[in-house]
Amino acid sequence: MQVLSIQSSVSYGHVGNSAAVFPLQRLGHEVLPVHTVLFSNHTGYGAWRGPVIPGDDVHEVILGIEERGAMAGTDLVLSGYQGSPQIAEVVLDAVERVKTANPAAIYACDPVMGNARSGCFVDPAIPPLLRDQVIPRADLITPNQFELGFLTGLLDTGDERPELAAVVAAAHAARALGPVTVLVTSVEHAGSGPEEIGLLAVTGDGTWSVTTPRLPLKSNGSGDVTAALFSAHLVETGDVATALARTASSVFDLLENTLEAKSRELRLVESQETFAHPRLQFEVVRVSD
Repeated sequence: MQVLSIQSSVSYGHVGNSAAVFPLQRLGHEVLPVHTVLFSNHTGYGAWRGPVIPGDDVHEVILGIEERGAMAGTDLVLSGYQGSPQIAEVVLDAVERVKTANPAAIYACDPVMGNARSGCFVDPAIPPLLRDQVIPRADLITPNQFELGFLTGLLDTGDERPELAAVVAAAHAARALGPVTVLVTSVEHAGSGPEEIGLLAVTGDGTWSVTTPRLPLKSNGSGDVTAALFSAHLVETGDVATALARTASSVFDLLENTLEAKSRELRLVESQETFAHPRLQFEVVRVSD
Protein backbone atom coordinates (compact mmCIF):
# COMPACT_ATOMS: atom_id res chain seq x y z
CA MET A 1 0.00 0.00 0.00
CA GLN A 2 1.16 3.55 -0.72
CA VAL A 3 0.34 6.41 1.66
CA LEU A 4 0.53 10.15 1.00
CA SER A 5 0.97 11.67 4.47
CA ILE A 6 0.62 15.46 4.73
CA GLN A 7 1.62 16.50 8.24
CA SER A 8 4.10 18.38 10.37
CA SER A 9 7.65 17.13 10.91
CA VAL A 10 10.06 17.52 13.83
CA SER A 11 13.70 16.53 14.11
CA TYR A 12 13.68 15.80 17.84
CA GLY A 13 10.86 13.57 19.02
CA HIS A 14 7.86 12.12 17.27
CA VAL A 15 4.74 14.00 16.20
CA GLY A 16 3.04 14.36 12.83
CA ASN A 17 4.99 12.65 10.06
CA SER A 18 7.81 12.03 12.52
CA ALA A 19 5.35 9.80 14.42
CA ALA A 20 3.34 8.31 11.55
CA VAL A 21 5.88 7.45 8.86
CA PHE A 22 8.05 4.86 10.63
CA PRO A 23 5.18 2.68 11.98
CA LEU A 24 3.63 2.65 8.50
CA GLN A 25 6.95 1.67 6.94
CA ARG A 26 7.43 -1.05 9.56
CA LEU A 27 4.09 -2.45 8.45
CA GLY A 28 5.55 -2.67 4.96
CA HIS A 29 3.83 0.32 3.39
CA GLU A 30 5.41 2.87 1.06
CA VAL A 31 5.02 6.36 2.52
CA LEU A 32 5.28 9.66 0.65
CA PRO A 33 5.72 12.23 3.45
CA VAL A 34 4.87 15.86 2.71
CA HIS A 35 5.81 18.20 5.55
CA THR A 36 3.84 21.29 6.56
CA VAL A 37 6.36 22.48 9.16
CA LEU A 38 10.00 21.66 9.82
CA PHE A 39 10.48 22.23 13.53
CA SER A 40 13.31 21.27 15.82
CA ASN A 41 10.82 19.72 18.27
CA HIS A 42 7.11 19.74 19.02
CA THR A 43 5.59 22.86 20.51
CA GLY A 44 4.77 21.16 23.81
CA TYR A 45 8.23 22.17 25.00
CA GLY A 46 7.23 25.82 24.79
CA ALA A 47 10.19 26.69 22.56
CA TRP A 48 11.16 25.45 19.11
CA ARG A 49 12.97 26.53 15.98
CA GLY A 50 12.34 26.10 12.29
CA PRO A 51 9.89 27.22 9.62
CA VAL A 52 6.23 26.76 8.87
CA ILE A 53 6.14 25.75 5.21
CA PRO A 54 4.00 28.15 3.16
CA GLY A 55 0.97 26.48 1.62
CA ASP A 56 2.16 27.29 -1.90
CA ASP A 57 5.42 25.43 -1.24
CA VAL A 58 3.57 22.40 0.17
CA HIS A 59 1.40 22.46 -2.96
CA GLU A 60 4.51 22.51 -5.15
CA VAL A 61 5.85 19.39 -3.45
CA ILE A 62 2.55 17.61 -4.07
CA LEU A 63 2.56 18.68 -7.73
CA GLY A 64 6.06 17.25 -8.08
CA ILE A 65 4.86 13.94 -6.66
CA GLU A 66 1.94 13.98 -9.10
CA GLU A 67 4.32 14.63 -11.99
CA ARG A 68 6.19 11.45 -11.12
CA GLY A 69 2.96 9.51 -11.69
CA ALA A 70 2.60 8.57 -8.03
CA MET A 71 -1.04 9.50 -7.48
CA ALA A 72 -2.50 6.48 -9.28
CA GLY A 73 -0.62 4.17 -6.92
CA THR A 74 -1.67 5.99 -3.76
CA ASP A 75 -4.22 4.07 -1.69
CA LEU A 76 -4.45 6.32 1.35
CA VAL A 77 -4.13 10.06 1.97
CA LEU A 78 -3.47 10.89 5.60
CA SER A 79 -3.62 14.36 7.15
CA GLY A 80 -3.25 15.62 10.71
CA TYR A 81 -2.83 19.06 12.26
CA GLN A 82 -3.82 21.75 9.77
CA GLY A 83 -2.19 24.94 10.97
CA SER A 84 -3.84 27.33 8.55
CA PRO A 85 -6.80 27.57 6.18
CA GLN A 86 -4.30 27.59 3.31
CA ILE A 87 -2.91 24.18 4.31
CA ALA A 88 -6.46 22.80 4.47
CA GLU A 89 -7.00 23.94 0.88
CA VAL A 90 -3.75 22.25 -0.18
CA VAL A 91 -4.76 18.99 1.52
CA LEU A 92 -8.18 18.96 -0.15
CA ASP A 93 -6.60 19.68 -3.52
CA ALA A 94 -4.20 16.75 -2.96
CA VAL A 95 -7.12 14.46 -2.07
CA GLU A 96 -8.91 15.45 -5.27
CA ARG A 97 -5.78 14.77 -7.35
CA VAL A 98 -5.29 11.35 -5.76
CA LYS A 99 -8.94 10.35 -6.13
CA THR A 100 -9.01 11.47 -9.75
CA ALA A 101 -6.05 9.17 -10.43
CA ASN A 102 -7.32 6.38 -8.14
CA PRO A 103 -11.05 6.57 -7.31
CA ALA A 104 -10.64 3.75 -4.78
CA ALA A 105 -8.24 5.78 -2.62
CA ILE A 106 -9.26 6.64 0.94
CA TYR A 107 -8.82 10.00 2.68
CA ALA A 108 -8.27 9.74 6.45
CA CYS A 109 -8.38 13.02 8.39
CA ASP A 110 -7.28 13.41 11.98
CA PRO A 111 -9.15 16.63 12.87
CA VAL A 112 -6.66 17.95 15.41
CA MET A 113 -8.15 20.76 17.48
CA GLY A 114 -7.38 20.08 21.14
CA ASN A 115 -8.10 17.78 24.04
CA ALA A 116 -10.00 17.65 27.31
CA ARG A 117 -7.02 18.84 29.35
CA SER A 118 -5.81 21.69 27.14
CA GLY A 119 -9.03 22.73 25.46
CA CYS A 120 -9.01 23.92 21.85
CA PHE A 121 -5.48 25.04 20.93
CA VAL A 122 -5.78 25.80 17.22
CA ASP A 123 -6.63 28.97 15.31
CA PRO A 124 -10.36 29.69 15.84
CA ALA A 125 -10.83 29.51 12.06
CA ILE A 126 -9.76 25.86 11.95
CA PRO A 127 -12.67 24.01 13.69
CA PRO A 128 -15.43 25.39 11.41
CA LEU A 129 -13.17 24.84 8.40
CA LEU A 130 -12.68 21.20 9.40
CA ARG A 131 -16.38 20.68 10.07
CA ASP A 132 -17.73 22.42 6.97
CA GLN A 133 -15.11 21.75 4.29
CA VAL A 134 -12.57 19.09 5.24
CA ILE A 135 -14.58 16.42 7.08
CA PRO A 136 -17.29 16.22 4.35
CA ARG A 137 -14.51 15.14 1.96
CA ALA A 138 -13.03 12.53 4.31
CA ASP A 139 -13.80 8.81 4.23
CA LEU A 140 -12.44 8.29 7.74
CA ILE A 141 -11.94 10.70 10.64
CA THR A 142 -10.15 10.03 13.92
CA PRO A 143 -11.16 12.70 16.47
CA ASN A 144 -10.59 12.30 20.17
CA GLN A 145 -13.69 12.48 22.36
CA PHE A 146 -13.19 16.20 23.03
CA GLU A 147 -12.83 16.97 19.31
CA LEU A 148 -15.91 14.88 18.50
CA GLY A 149 -17.93 17.01 20.90
CA PHE A 150 -16.47 20.19 19.48
CA LEU A 151 -17.32 19.14 15.92
CA THR A 152 -20.87 17.98 16.52
CA GLY A 153 -22.01 20.07 19.49
CA LEU A 154 -23.62 16.92 20.90
CA LEU A 155 -21.21 16.32 23.78
CA ASP A 156 -20.66 18.71 26.66
CA THR A 157 -16.93 19.46 26.31
CA GLY A 158 -16.83 19.98 30.08
CA ASP A 159 -18.25 16.51 30.78
CA GLU A 160 -15.36 14.05 30.69
CA ARG A 161 -17.57 10.98 31.23
CA PRO A 162 -20.77 11.17 29.17
CA GLU A 163 -22.99 8.16 28.58
CA LEU A 164 -21.62 5.77 25.97
CA ALA A 165 -24.82 6.18 23.94
CA ALA A 166 -24.13 9.91 23.72
CA VAL A 167 -20.64 9.29 22.31
CA VAL A 168 -22.04 6.84 19.75
CA ALA A 169 -24.76 9.32 18.76
CA ALA A 170 -22.16 12.06 18.30
CA ALA A 171 -20.07 9.73 16.13
CA HIS A 172 -23.10 9.04 13.93
CA ALA A 173 -23.69 12.80 13.69
CA ALA A 174 -20.10 13.17 12.50
CA ARG A 175 -20.72 10.40 9.95
CA ALA A 176 -23.70 12.36 8.69
CA LEU A 177 -21.27 15.11 7.67
CA GLY A 178 -19.70 12.75 5.12
CA PRO A 179 -17.23 10.17 6.51
CA VAL A 180 -18.03 6.48 6.28
CA THR A 181 -16.09 5.61 9.44
CA VAL A 182 -15.41 7.51 12.66
CA LEU A 183 -12.74 6.36 15.09
CA VAL A 184 -13.09 8.10 18.45
CA THR A 185 -9.93 8.08 20.57
CA SER A 186 -9.39 8.80 24.28
CA VAL A 187 -12.89 7.56 25.04
CA GLU A 188 -14.08 7.88 28.65
CA HIS A 189 -17.74 7.30 29.41
CA ALA A 190 -19.99 6.78 32.41
CA GLY A 191 -19.68 3.01 32.21
CA SER A 192 -15.90 2.84 31.99
CA GLY A 193 -13.54 2.61 34.95
CA PRO A 194 -11.31 5.51 36.05
CA GLU A 195 -8.20 3.51 35.13
CA GLU A 196 -9.46 2.69 31.64
CA ILE A 197 -9.41 4.46 28.31
CA GLY A 198 -10.86 3.31 25.02
CA LEU A 199 -11.24 3.47 21.27
CA LEU A 200 -14.65 3.46 19.59
CA ALA A 201 -15.17 2.78 15.88
CA VAL A 202 -18.52 3.64 14.31
CA THR A 203 -19.66 2.78 10.78
CA GLY A 204 -22.99 2.25 9.06
CA ASP A 205 -22.67 -1.45 9.90
CA GLY A 206 -22.25 -1.08 13.65
CA THR A 207 -20.14 0.12 16.55
CA TRP A 208 -17.06 -1.54 18.04
CA SER A 209 -15.17 -0.71 21.22
CA VAL A 210 -11.88 -1.71 22.81
CA THR A 211 -10.64 -0.69 26.25
CA THR A 212 -7.07 -0.63 27.58
CA PRO A 213 -5.55 0.31 30.92
CA ARG A 214 -4.82 4.01 31.30
CA LEU A 215 -1.09 4.59 31.68
CA PRO A 216 0.21 7.51 33.79
CA LEU A 217 1.86 9.51 31.01
CA LYS A 218 1.09 11.98 28.28
CA SER A 219 3.15 11.51 25.13
CA ASN A 220 2.82 13.92 22.25
CA GLY A 221 2.32 12.08 18.98
CA SER A 222 0.43 9.05 20.24
CA GLY A 223 -2.71 10.27 18.48
CA ASP A 224 -0.76 10.60 15.23
CA VAL A 225 0.43 7.00 15.55
CA THR A 226 -3.10 5.83 16.34
CA ALA A 227 -4.59 7.58 13.31
CA ALA A 228 -1.90 6.22 10.99
CA LEU A 229 -2.10 2.63 12.20
CA PHE A 230 -5.90 2.42 12.25
CA SER A 231 -6.20 4.00 8.81
CA ALA A 232 -3.64 1.64 7.29
CA HIS A 233 -5.07 -1.46 8.93
CA LEU A 234 -8.61 -0.55 7.87
CA VAL A 235 -7.63 0.08 4.25
CA GLU A 236 -5.54 -3.09 4.15
CA THR A 237 -8.04 -5.46 5.79
CA GLY A 238 -11.40 -3.78 5.23
CA ASP A 239 -12.36 -4.99 8.72
CA VAL A 240 -13.06 -2.47 11.48
CA ALA A 241 -12.68 -4.91 14.38
CA THR A 242 -9.33 -6.18 13.10
CA ALA A 243 -8.04 -2.63 12.59
CA LEU A 244 -9.21 -1.68 16.08
CA ALA A 245 -7.59 -4.70 17.76
CA ARG A 246 -4.26 -4.23 16.03
CA THR A 247 -4.16 -0.50 16.70
CA ALA A 248 -5.06 -0.76 20.40
CA SER A 249 -2.43 -3.45 20.93
CA SER A 250 0.38 -1.59 19.18
CA VAL A 251 -0.32 1.82 20.71
CA PHE A 252 -0.65 0.43 24.24
CA ASP A 253 2.68 -1.40 23.97
CA LEU A 254 4.30 1.72 22.50
CA LEU A 255 3.08 3.80 25.43
CA GLU A 256 4.08 1.14 27.96
CA ASN A 257 7.59 1.01 26.48
CA THR A 258 7.77 4.81 26.63
CA LEU A 259 6.67 4.80 30.27
CA GLU A 260 9.19 2.13 31.24
CA ALA A 261 11.96 4.10 29.53
CA LYS A 262 10.94 7.23 31.52
CA SER A 263 10.99 9.06 28.20
CA ARG A 264 9.09 12.18 27.28
CA GLU A 265 9.28 11.16 23.62
CA LEU A 266 7.66 8.06 22.13
CA ARG A 267 10.00 5.07 21.87
CA LEU A 268 9.07 4.33 18.28
CA VAL A 269 12.17 2.46 17.17
CA GLU A 270 12.30 0.29 20.28
CA SER A 271 8.61 -0.55 19.77
CA GLN A 272 8.78 -1.50 16.11
CA GLU A 273 7.87 -5.15 16.69
CA THR A 274 4.63 -4.03 18.33
CA PHE A 275 3.65 -2.45 15.00
CA ALA A 276 4.72 -5.39 12.84
CA HIS A 277 3.39 -8.11 15.16
CA PRO A 278 0.71 -6.75 17.53
CA ARG A 279 -0.04 -9.06 20.47
CA LEU A 280 -3.83 -8.55 20.17
CA GLN A 281 -4.11 -8.67 23.94
CA PHE A 282 -7.33 -6.60 24.14
CA GLU A 283 -10.80 -7.81 23.21
CA VAL A 284 -12.83 -5.84 20.70
CA VAL A 285 -16.54 -5.77 21.64
CA ARG A 286 -19.38 -5.06 19.24
CA VAL A 287 -21.48 -2.44 21.01
CA SER A 288 -24.37 -2.25 18.54
CA ASP A 289 -25.49 -3.19 15.05
